[in-house]
Amino acid sequence: MADTKTNRSALPFLPARESAVFIRLFEWYCNWLTWRRFDSVSIGSRYKPDPGQKTIYYLNHNSWWDGLVPFLLNQKKFRQNARGMMEDKQLHRYPFFQKIGVFSINLSSPRASMQSMRYALESMKQPGAALYIYPQGKIKPFRTTHLEFRKGVGWLTKKLPEADIVPVAIYIHTRQSDKPRLEILAGSAVTVDRDIPTNRITEKLETELSALLQDVMGG
Repeated sequence: MADTKTNRSALPFLPARESAVFIRLFEWYCNWLTWRRFDSVSIGSRYKPDPGQKTIYYLNHNSWWDGLVPFLLNQKKFRQNARGMMEDKQLHRYPFFQKIGVFSINLSSPRASMQSMRYALESMKQPGAALYIYPQGKIKPFRTTHLEFRKGVGWLTKKLPEADIVPVAIYIHTRQSDKPRLEILAGSAVTVDRDIPTNRITEKLETELSALLQDVMGG
């Protein structure tokens, strides 16, 4: 696909522009919205970051609601200095996400994507920093196997050896009600050798999230 150098319609990079006031208002809005749209919302975690710990959370990407999950998880459970990536097309459409710590990534251009990855590395320098990433890259049908991650999460894992790597499973279902139920579960930090090739790290992370998704479905 065309790189930004030759793609005249490429969108400019959008950095995070956090607003404490907006975050408080958005938390209220998210609580109201999930109460209205879901029969129930379950947010669980097998992970508890130590004070000042840096963390990369990686999640499955299967619905529009995924845009709110990192915010809910951080506000309800972790309270870290969190940021997240969003495809540039979507962030230009919904720029208010910048105010809760979201920055853009151009998935069609390796050169532009690298700008976002470097920005992610800079964001992780502060104590207690967290990064939320959807390594599938785009919304895909729900499945528990063959998740097919892009290589960015493995690259970040190698570049940030001090950061915990934590899978997060998102499962929306209507098994027990006509209104959907939202289940979010953060797993334990993944133990992975940072010296092995990036593709093997990626495979390990896929396996860990697959297992967590199966746990959530069976719960």
